Amino acid sequence: MHPTTKSTKTAKPVVVLFDVDETLVHTGGSGARSWKAAFDKLYGIPADIGEHSSAGETDPQVARATFNAVLGRDPNDDELSRLYAAYLLHLAEDIGVSEGYQVLPGVEKVLLRLGKAGVILGLVSGAMEGAARTKLVPANLNRFFVFGGYGSDSPDRTELTGLAIEKAMRLHDQLAPSQVYVVGDTPHDMEATNATGAVSVGVASGHYSVDELEAAGGAHVLSSLEDGFPGL
Repeated sequence: MHPTTKSTKTAKPVVVLFDVDETLVHTGGSGARSWKAAFDKLYGIPADIGEHSSAGETDPQVARATFNAVLGRDPNDDELSRLYAAYLLHLAEDIGVSEGYQVLPGVEKVLLRLGKAGVILGLVSGAMEGAARTKLVPANLNRFFVFGGYGSDSPDRTELTGLAIEKAMRLHDQLAPSQVYVVGDTPHDMEATNATGAVSVGVASGHYSVDELEAAGGAHVLSSLEDGFPGL
């Protein structure tokens, strides 16, 4: 199967940034369990983030929305810091024993192929940097990624994507945003990427279909990373 694209001619990417959750790996609910455990430990409320957030939101957005919903007020900075710490500690333990954890189809093959082609690889994730990197530990995928932009850099998906592109420009002279491909599985990912001028690559490996990712503006949309990669 070949990727769906909006152009018959696709340039080879210079930099490719990958989302983590449902793009590279499926954690088997490890993140949600860890947020629940953090709220339970600190406030005695096992909060369900799925009731108060949506796919593609950043960790700071998830934390604030869930806190407000279950405690009826906004958190202060100290409360958020303690919540993040409790979440990360639980995630580091849970991710290694999560029965549903899996690397998504085609991931390692694509990463190896891009690396051999001289493409710089990075992460762009709504997760905090510590969480994003932790989620890749069981699959030993951290070894592929040189740098990244994370929810800990900005709670706004578009801004953190732009920050990741700025970091890429420090690694490669005369890099234009149009030479950066950003791979994700949600409409949020497509919209944020397009707003930066980078090339959006949707992968229907999560909760959204090929049609939904195309409707959100995906320049290239794959059913999975087994389909290959645009420009290669």
